[in-house]
Amino acid sequence: MATADPSSVPNAAGRIELLQTFVRIVEAGSLSAAAVQLGATQPTVSRRLQALERALGLRLLNRSTHAMKLTEDGERCFERAKEMLGSWEAFEADLRGAGDEPEGTLRVVAPHAFGQRLLMGALVDYLRRYPRVSVEWLLHDRPPDFIAQGIDCAIQLGELNDPSAVALRLTEVPRIAVAAPALLQGLPTPTHASELAALPWLALRTFYRNELSLTQVRSGENVRVPIRPRLSTDSLFALRNATLMGLGASIVSAWTVSDDIAQGRLVHLAPQWRADPLAVHLIYPQARFQPARLRRFIDAMRVAVPKALDSAAQYVD
Repeated sequence: MATADPSSVPNAAGRIELLQTFVRIVEAGSLSAAAVQLGATQPTVSRRLQALERALGLRLLNRSTHAMKLTEDGERCFERAKEMLGSWEAFEADLRGAGDEPEGTLRVVAPHAFGQRLLMGALVDYLRRYPRVSVEWLLHDRPPDFIAQGIDCAIQLGELNDPSAVALRLTEVPRIAVAAPALLQGLPTPTHASELAALPWLALRTFYRNELSLTQVRSGENVRVPIRPRLSTDSLFALRNATLMGLGASIVSAWTVSDDIAQGRLVHLAPQWRADPLAVHLIYPQARFQPARLRRFIDAMRVAVPKALDSAAQYVD
């Protein structure tokens, strides 16, 4: 017997399926992409969207030939629909028991360098442990838009800018001053922060531009050092590479240069001084219930992120 199209079923179960289709449309970015993911035709997905809009008496999406955008009502509906569907999923999981296997797709945003090098091992371990989960691993340094992008959670460095999100502090990233040996030209390695002003500098625009702020590890003394960067970039990898080439000194996350220091490719400048560390948070939108795949991911990151940072920075004093 053929399954009825939920767009023609005017009951609660049918409306849940309509909401599921709507959420999939928004997350996929188009009706055609949602149709492929749902194993349905585009006309069927379109009818379901229209049925939901009729049932709610609201316009949820503005569509043109080349673009699709949520209306204000659509944004509210998407947020509430994800919360409601997550609650339903949690309800089903509770009924099936605590041993229920996490499943579905998890969309995660992580900083580019951090997510590419430091967290891949933890991500692979998570996926191997839960074979019915798939992850969209989105690497960029922009703040996540949980609603518009359908993001489940994000790993964020530095200051938090979404007071409405739940923020779980995982650890912090030490930051140190480094330079290639050739840059020092046989001069003594600077031991005090004030001596760093004489060097040419590179800047990571995300966290510092025209001034360094360093603190003495033991005494707590703070020194501000003005700089005129030869090169400014928003890429941690580009900053490290330019530093290795001897263009200038830089402040970097300790985990990115631990091996370089151990192998003598970089020198740790003023080793008793540190720039302000970067807090590492896992953030996610507030919701009464969370799907098992998100809960298990949060549990995994609580352990994996501090461990990965400790291991990566083992050669830094």
